[in-house]
Amino acid sequence: MATVTTLLDLAGSTPRPRHPEKVAHSETPVLPKPHWLRVRAPGSSGYGETWSIIREHRLHTVCEEAACPNIGDCWQKRHATMMIMGGICTRACAFCNVATGLPSALDPDEPKRVADAVAKLSLEHIVVTSVDRDDLDDGGARHFAETIRAIRAASPETTIEVLTPDFLRKDSALEIVIEARPDVFNHNLETVPGLYLKIRPGARYFHSLRLLQRAKEIDPGIFTKSGIMVGLGETRDEVLQVMDDLRTADVDFLTIGQYLQPTRKHAEIKRYVSPDEFKGLEQAGRAKGFLLVAASPLTRSSFHAGDDFRRLQAAHRARVSS
Repeated sequence: MATVTTLLDLAGSTPRPRHPEKVAHSETPVLPKPHWLRVRAPGSSGYGETWSIIREHRLHTVCEEAACPNIGDCWQKRHATMMIMGGICTRACAFCNVATGLPSALDPDEPKRVADAVAKLSLEHIVVTSVDRDDLDDGGARHFAETIRAIRAASPETTIEVLTPDFLRKDSALEIVIEARPDVFNHNLETVPGLYLKIRPGARYFHSLRLLQRAKEIDPGIFTKSGIMVGLGETRDEVLQVMDDLRTADVDFLTIGQYLQPTRKHAEIKRYVSPDEFKGLEQAGRAKGFLLVAASPLTRSSFHAGDDFRRLQAAHRARVSS
């Protein structure tokens, strides 16, 4: 569980709560982790090299900001998920460890720094995500597009996956991102619609669903992807309904992972879903027609994303040729 609860303000000196909106929240119970969720602490030489490159280029990663349990595994292989547009989010989702508050202005040099880091890490596949930027007229869509173009210029062979915010009430933002031609467009639904008010209060389930559908309509050749967490109190039938909704929106790839509580001020874990249950959900998703389903306790949107992209391409080729 994350222990960092404060961060420095823009002046770099005054500590402030990482999640000011949660300070008054009651502390939720903590369930002991089962054995299948144990991971090694990071510390390999590859981890250190990745850490150095990220710091050298002054970048944020969702691996660190979201307290991802897979950071040791991924960074050992020099795989890092870039989080653009700063480290402060304008939303306050109940599950997320990313700091909330008023973000600073966009850094126009950030796309180039991301591209330089991708080249230095020699990445074959890169996932670029961001904080929510409801303060911007386009939600940060142009910044995404500039980052995609910068990576293409620096590393033409690298495939690019974007994991974007919902661009709620940001007209034409999606079109700006898709026109930059990422290889994968990802937007996570995160949970079942009945839990949105509690878990994702700033978002709208059917808007997010339509965003994914619209991405495929704009570019039928793009792969679309979404992910949800389980263990928040959803039922199996609700998860199966989300699968049906995503297939109706022609989404290709679904990820399902265990929700892990960042702090005791965040939404509580209702239960840990067993590996066998995850296997059953994966089988159900494949039966519903997804090209690819990744479901396990430690599955995250960008975990093994490069390997999954190649599997996604192979599954698409097999379906087209059948």
